[in-house]
Amino acid sequence: MIAYYDFFNIYIMGIVETSFQFYFLVKILKKKLLIPFYFLFAVCAVIVNNLLPVSTLIGFVALVFLLTVCGAFVCHADPKSSLLYAALTTEIMLLCYGITQSMMSLAAPFLPTAFYDMAGIPFALASQAAALALAGFCYYMVYWYFSNYSTMEMQQMFLVFIPILMIFIMSRYVNTMQFDFQYALSSEEEISEYLFSHWQLLAMHFLGLASLFCILFFFKKLQQNFRLSTELSLLAQEEHSLNQYVEEAKARYDRTKSLRHDIRNHIAVVKDLLRGGKLEEAVSYMEDLDDMAEKMSFPVSTNNPVADILVGNKLGTAKSMGIDMDCSLLLPYPCGLRDIDICIVLSNALDNAIQACKGLDAGTGKQIHVTGRIQSDFLMMEIRNSFRGKGAFKKGTGLSNIEKVAEKYNGAMSIEIRENEFILHVLLVIPQHSDDSLQQMD
Repeated sequence: MIAYYDFFNIYIMGIVETSFQFYFLVKILKKKLLIPFYFLFAVCAVIVNNLLPVSTLIGFVALVFLLTVCGAFVCHADPKSSLLYAALTTEIMLLCYGITQSMMSLAAPFLPTAFYDMAGIPFALASQAAALALAGFCYYMVYWYFSNYSTMEMQQMFLVFIPILMIFIMSRYVNTMQFDFQYALSSEEEISEYLFSHWQLLAMHFLGLASLFCILFFFKKLQQNFRLSTELSLLAQEEHSLNQYVEEAKARYDRTKSLRHDIRNHIAVVKDLLRGGKLEEAVSYMEDLDDMAEKMSFPVSTNNPVADILVGNKLGTAKSMGIDMDCSLLLPYPCGLRDIDICIVLSNALDNAIQACKGLDAGTGKQIHVTGRIQSDFLMMEIRNSFRGKGAFKKGTGLSNIEKVAEKYNGAMSIEIRENEFILHVLLVIPQHSDDSLQQMD
C-alpha cells in the first residue's frame, strides 16, 4: 500500500502540481492553451523532477528553464516575461510547500503512533491540497496586481529576478531538509528542540514568501512613481509649448493692433497717391499692405487667438502628411476657460488624430474634422478622424489629460468608435468669469 501511495504522491500529485503551476503561468502571461498542453507539460516536468529534484539548485533551474521554453514557444509570450514569471511561480510553489510541511512537522509529535502508518496518508494529502490552495492564492495575487506591465517596464522588472534567486539560495537549506516526522521523540527536551527548529523553518518560509510580495509591491510603487514623473515631465513640456502658442498669439495680436492703429494713415497715403495720379505707386502700396495683412492672418478662425495659432500649426502638420483637415470651431473669448486648458484639449486631441491617420495606408482617405459650438453655458467640441482598429481602445496620456480638463470644468469626455472613424466628444461648462479673469481685447 505504501508503494501505491508513493506512486500517487510522486506521479499523480506531481502532475497535478506542475499542471497547476503551468496553468497560472499561462494565465499570468495573459495567454490561452488547450488542456492537453497542460498535461503534456506536467508529464515532462515530473520526469525532469525525478531526475533533478526541484529543491536543488540544478532542479530549480531545470524546471524554470522548462517553464520558460513552454511560455516562449508554446504560448508565444515574451521570453523575458516567461523567464521572470517562471522563476517567480516556481519559488512561490516551493515556499508554499515548505510552509505546509513545516506545519505538518510541528503537529507530528502530538499525533498518535498509528498516524505514521496508513492513517497519516489523508493528512499528508490534505497538507498537499493546502499547499496548492496557498500557492493558488499567491498566484492570483500576482495575476491581479503584479502582471500588468508594459514591455519597457518588463525590462526594468528583471531587477526583481535577482532577489528571487537570492531568496531561493537562502532557503536552499530549508528546501533540502527532510521533513520527516515518522520517528518518536522520547524526552520533552527533544520535543522542545524539534518544535523550536521547525518554528524557525516555518518563520523562514513565511518571511521568504512575504519578501517576494514586498519586492513586487515596492517595484509596482516604483513603476507608478516613475510613470507619474514621466507624465509630469510631458505635461511640463506640453505647457511650455502651449505657452509659446500664447506668446505667439499675443505678438500677432499686438501687430494686428498696430496695423489697425495705423490704418487711417495708410488710407490717407493711398488717397494722396490716387489724387496725384500715381496709380502704380498706389497699387504697389496696397500690395504691401495686403502682404502685411496676410502675414498676420490665421489659417483658421475660432474667435480665440491662441487656439487659432495652435490649430493652424496642426493644420500645417496634417497637410504635410497628406491628411485632409477642416475646422469649424467657435470658441468663447474672453471667458472663464483658461487658454492653456483649451490648448491642452485641442493639442492632445489633434496629436492623437494625426497619429492615427499617419498609421493608415496611403490609399485610404485620411481626414480630420474639428467642430464645436457654444450652447448656453456649455462648450461642445467634437474631433473626428479616420481610424483603423477594433472596438477596444486603451486610453493613453493624451486622453487622460483631456479628461482631467473636462473634470476641472465640470464637464465630460466620451469616445465613440464607428466603422473606420474615431470620434472624441468633449463637453466643458463655461464658468461665470470675474472682471480680473477677463482677457481684454483692444
